[in-house]
Amino acid sequence: MAAPAYPAWVTRWVSGQWRNKKRPPALRPPRALALADKVANRREQATEATCITEMSVMMACWKQNDFNDAPCAEEIRMFYDCVAKAEKERKNQNEDTMSSRGNLPSSKVNKLLKRFPQITRYV
Repeated sequence: MAAPAYPAWVTRWVSGQWRNKKRPPALRPPRALALADKVANRREQATEATCITEMSVMMACWKQNDFNDAPCAEEIRMFYDCVAKAEKERKNQNEDTMSSRGNLPSSKVNKLLKRFPQITRYV
């Protein structure tokens, strides 16, 4: 039985001749390599809900007391304290420009790109 005849490119590829070339092929980009003036708006990752247990305790108290606020004053105060604490943490987190992964949000990147646009010509 005769050996199968392969195209020339297959024999060069299998023999490794393509690796022996001294220069890699020249790649020409279709556009100039520069950053765009803005990035796509990505939605921030949704934060998980806070104060769920305090809210459920407060609602259970309301249900037991026919939705009267007076006997549930302690639960209501605990819920409002938790909400205030969560808001304070959220504001502190918003002051940090970096997200948890170390990336800037798209709104801040767009502001920076607007402040410092790309230089398209040489001085």
